[in-house]
Amino acid sequence: MHPILFRIGSITIRYYGLMYVIAITLGFVLLAREVRRRRLTTGIGDSERLMTTDDLLDLLLWTVPAAIIGARIYYVAFQWGYYGAHPFDIIKIWQGGLAIHGGVIGGGLAVYLYSRTKHVSFWGLTDSLVPSLILGQAIGRIGNLMNGDAYGLPTKLPWGIHFPANSPAGMAYPGQATHPSMIYEMILDAMIFTYLWRIRKKGYREGFSTAMYFILYSIARSIVSFTRGDSLWLGPIRAAHVISAVLVLLFGGLIWWRHLYRRTRSGTALPDRSDVPEGPPPAPPADRP
Repeated sequence: MHPILFRIGSITIRYYGLMYVIAITLGFVLLAREVRRRRLTTGIGDSERLMTTDDLLDLLLWTVPAAIIGARIYYVAFQWGYYGAHPFDIIKIWQGGLAIHGGVIGGGLAVYLYSRTKHVSFWGLTDSLVPSLILGQAIGRIGNLMNGDAYGLPTKLPWGIHFPANSPAGMAYPGQATHPSMIYEMILDAMIFTYLWRIRKKGYREGFSTAMYFILYSIARSIVSFTRGDSLWLGPIRAAHVISAVLVLLFGGLIWWRHLYRRTRSGTALPDRSDVPEGPPPAPPADRP
């Protein structure tokens, strides 16, 4: 494993960044497909119209920076002993150190503000988004594997990995094989994606897919965290376990409180938006002289 894919002169292409590009690109394609299927609208009153690719590009510009900033702030906050002494290292995200819980918080806040500003159904938008999100997380773990971060504890199991000595895993546990925790999570994320992609047409109420994403990913992350060698801690407890427990209780309660598990008789939760125009409203005709 090596973090650098190739170099062209002074330009360095890293697996970590490449996986993010692939994840964002593929996720955007799936999101656009799902938004079209759900016929999500933006605007209110006479200005209401179906969302377009341009609208989704705007959403991307809101959420991706917010998610990266949130992921970095979350990680740095738990590692302040180091970053307080090395503040210039805070910006070195290509070396790893992006916490998914912080990314979800930052990205989720951006999606909420976008939905409020653009008058889009928040739960409809997040239900459309979560399959892309979990698939992107699975792809991102390939970058972790090549980078040697998000690594596991030492193990003698036959599938343990010896990472290079200059990688984060190699420096933490020199000469020792470690659990491929990033591969464990990649497999579980792929399974969650398969489930979310299959239920999207089952007619559950808006918000169900979002809630199931948080519940299933929290369970998966809690399982994998038992093998992680780079866990963030809250006292004697892994931070991932605390956050995951809160999310399971919160979104499990949301499913029960809002009866999100119920399906419509027709088998689809999609509202009838056949009378909503596609694209922006036409401009008024110019006055003739």
